[in-house]
Amino acid sequence: MASIFAVPTTAPQDARTSDLLERLRDDVIPQATEGTPLKVYVGGNTAGFEDFSDKVAGRLPLFIAVVIGLSVLLLIAAFRSLYIPLASAVFNLLSVGAAYGVVVAVFQEGVGASLIDVDSGVPIVSFVPVMLFAILFGLSMDYNVFLLSRVHEAYNEGDRPRESVIHGMSRIGKVILFAGLIMSAVFLAFVTQPDVIAKMMGLGLGLAILIDVLIVRLVIAPAVVTLLGDHAWWLPRWLDRILPNVSLEGHLVQGVDERVGGEPEREKEPALP
Repeated sequence: MASIFAVPTTAPQDARTSDLLERLRDDVIPQATEGTPLKVYVGGNTAGFEDFSDKVAGRLPLFIAVVIGLSVLLLIAAFRSLYIPLASAVFNLLSVGAAYGVVVAVFQEGVGASLIDVDSGVPIVSFVPVMLFAILFGLSMDYNVFLLSRVHEAYNEGDRPRESVIHGMSRIGKVILFAGLIMSAVFLAFVTQPDVIAKMMGLGLGLAILIDVLIVRLVIAPAVVTLLGDHAWWLPRWLDRILPNVSLEGHLVQGVDERVGGEPEREKEPALP
């Protein structure tokens, strides 16, 4: 066994160093060992970082799919609705996409990078997308449940779809707004740190939460629920029978039924004698 040390002239996180590693593994070493029983491995900090990044990138889609799938199932059981959980998953993906877009625009494209004292073209550490997704998905799901539970509560109290959104927003809108502003301020404070990874996490989470609260939760989500109308709280009979009853506020919610012809209708309470 023999070890050969090669020191690149570029920085470990430089894109040219990654290109050098790829060229060694794909071209130089296979040609040098062709026709011999030699097995050559390329190690070191850069090689280990690249291998770890590839492994994380390969597992990230599965991780996202599992988290979204479980959240949709739980929301279906909690709200007794089919469309609301699916729309909620899309809303959360919008917030996560905003976080990824901010990080790429600032740290790789250099948009506004000088404002936070970083250089453009900084490689994104492999675990940053995973951490951004996990933290942001959890926070945005909290805001989503807060909002929809108040809207659903007003709907169950007899409000029509549009009125239930108005009353739900009046009950919880300010709470979501100020909670989001506080969390955003906390994360944006990390931008003042000298560490690049701290800047990535702070800027991505801080701006994404602002986008999630100001645009997704307080504008897009109420608009979508209003447009869905009674369909927002519809659940097929067969699915309603097999799902467990989950109460968010200590009481069971009313479900929805189907009329002949497929139009959803809210179940009526029996008349008092």
